[in-house]
Amino acid sequence: MKSDFWLDQIPLWGVFGLTVALVLLTIGIGTFVGQRRRRQPEHEAEAPLGTITGATLGLLAFMLAFTFGIASERFQARKQLLLDEVNAIGTTYLRAGLLLEPHRSEISKLLREYVDIRANLAREDMFQQVKKLQETFSRSQMLQDRMWSHAVAMAQADSRSQIYALFISSLNEMIDLHNSRVTVMQYHIPTTIWYALYFITILCMVMVGYQVGLSGKSNFKVDIVLALTFSSVIFLIADLDRATEGYLHVNQQPMFELQKQMQSPVQETGYEQTPKR
Repeated sequence: MKSDFWLDQIPLWGVFGLTVALVLLTIGIGTFVGQRRRRQPEHEAEAPLGTITGATLGLLAFMLAFTFGIASERFQARKQLLLDEVNAIGTTYLRAGLLLEPHRSEISKLLREYVDIRANLAREDMFQQVKKLQETFSRSQMLQDRMWSHAVAMAQADSRSQIYALFISSLNEMIDLHNSRVTVMQYHIPTTIWYALYFITILCMVMVGYQVGLSGKSNFKVDIVLALTFSSVIFLIADLDRATEGYLHVNQQPMFELQKQMQSPVQETGYEQTPKR
């Protein structure tokens, strides 16, 4: 899922290239202005200018760390919600084995299908995941409604049953966690922070270029290294911020393990489940 912010519409490689170009351009502008200023006899001393440039670099480092922290926190939240959802589905599946027929078989079948569509989506490549994401959400919602209809029927049949109450509680938690995962996937770094980060970057790189131009020791290779280093950090932040694309993904192995367990017969529940495919 992408936000309406223009930067989120650009692929990650485009963000990297755009940032490299922006850094080189601003350093070049600063260097040009610094070289022209150097020809004038009353130009600034390098020592005070170096202090100011160091301060702006420190502020830029703070902004990078702050923004990286936001993206990393969202990534960890998605990871934790996956584990919570897997546990909730597993608990609901085990408690479904305590229900009376026909609810037991029907709900167990729906839960296996519920896990299958999640695990199968995770096995797709990045482009297919983006295409099938909305379809998966719609299918999950339909399965939730069908399971909840069973819960309503059980509650109406016996509202005092502790077993039914436990099952309904875990089913409700499972649905809430699904909604939480969908919501967190839509969260992105605020637009204002991105603008502030790039604005500080422009000022900082102009200052760096100005100091280099004023000293008369311009080195394009150093500019390239600085641009690539900074752009790599921005690339990493943008990758962490995007849940459905890029190279940093939440490991879906817990969901795969749950799918494998639910496809195997479990003797303790007292009923036969679908054999392994």
